[in-house]
Amino acid sequence: MQIEPTTPTVKNPPEQFAGDVWLDVIAAPHTDDQRMTVATVRFAPGARTAWHSHARGQYLRVTAGVARFGDRDGTVHEVHPGQTIYTPPGQDHWHAAGGDGFMEHIAMLEAGDDPATTTTWLEHVSDDDLAGRV
Repeated sequence: MQIEPTTPTVKNPPEQFAGDVWLDVIAAPHTDDQRMTVATVRFAPGARTAWHSHARGQYLRVTAGVARFGDRDGTVHEVHPGQTIYTPPGQDHWHAAGGDGFMEHIAMLEAGDDPATTTTWLEHVSDDDLAGRV
């Protein structure tokens, strides 16, 4: 048993995020046979991810603010604190802070068989995507 060391907050890169988004790792693999990563992710008002997918899917638990999650068919889900949304393996999606405030969620995912394929990053989300206009 051990207490995990605190890691510095990381600002996510503009190639994969629009606006200011910060990440704090909660749990990461210690050995080659472990796959789970958990992080707290904080989005400034209006901030969003680019389109992306995960090899093994992803759970997102909203802990503060209002979150918006979208998929390729134009569906946009509004998720509130205490709610969890699941994205299946390979599904293109995005996450964003909804409304005028900050949003925070806990992201939980497993690494792909090849860790380089855990997350596949795609193009940036357009204003139409964010609004649910396909």
